[in-house]
This record gives sequence, C-alpha cells and structure tokens, in this order.
Amino acid sequence: MKLVIQRVTRAAVSVNGETVGKIGGGFLVLFGAGAEDTRADCEVLARKLVNLRIFADENGKTNLSLKDVGGELLIISQFTLYADCRKGNRPNFLAAKEPREAEALYEYFCELCSNEVPMVERGIFGADMSVELVNDGPFTVIIDSLGGGIL
Repeated sequence: MKLVIQRVTRAAVSVNGETVGKIGGGFLVLFGAGAEDTRADCEVLARKLVNLRIFADENGKTNLSLKDVGGELLIISQFTLYADCRKGNRPNFLAAKEPREAEALYEYFCELCSNEVPMVERGIFGADMSVELVNDGPFTVIIDSLGGGIL
C-alpha cells in the first residue's frame, strides 16, 4: 500500500465539475493498493496516518498529529502510485491491486480513518477526478507498507 500524504490548509475533489469532497486543514491522502496488500496493511497505515506528527506545536516543532489538531482527511484512490516506468516510456500498472479488490481496501481504509477522525471525505473510486489543494508548508510524506510493515 502506498500513501502520499500532503498537509493542506484546504483541499477538494470534483467529478464532472461537481464537488464530491472537500476539507479545511488536514491531510489530502492519495491512496494506492498493491497486488499483495491486505486489510492488515490498511489497519497499520490508518493508525500511522491519524497519529503522524507533522503539525506544529506551540514551539513550532512538528510534534502534533491530525487527531491532536482536529484535522480533516480527504482520501483519494490513485492506482497510478503503482506505475512502473523502468522499461520504455509507457508505465505499466501490473503491481496495482485488481480494481474490485482495491476498492474494497480503499473503502475499508476510509472506514478505519472515520473511526478516528470526525471529518473524512473521499473521492469516487475509479472516477476521473479533479483535485485541488493548498499544500501547507509544503509538507508531503510518502508511506509504503509491505506485509504489515512500514518502509
């Protein structure tokens, strides 16, 4: 599983010109499921995500989590995080999980996050989406998991 986490002051996602999710301050998360990923990987990464300390405390140190600051989440599915560009100029996506199974993991991941954070918005799985964000910092973190372990 791969997460690209961007700390934002606001973010929104739209499909066909209609906003389907938007947040104020928090994280915009691009979520990709790999062929070997499981629900256990979702559990590890959801816990890591909501407790990731990348917000400033009263001393300006990145010491507070999303939960600490009452931040919001916008989670967007993005299989292209598994693009393999090693051969030629056209990426392949063979390392991405099959769409039906990936959607189930995406929904499970969003559900886990909703249990920890009051505001969790999402895109529409498999849709052609337009994403807007104001990156705060900018501060971007990438987290991978393999078999329940975080790389």
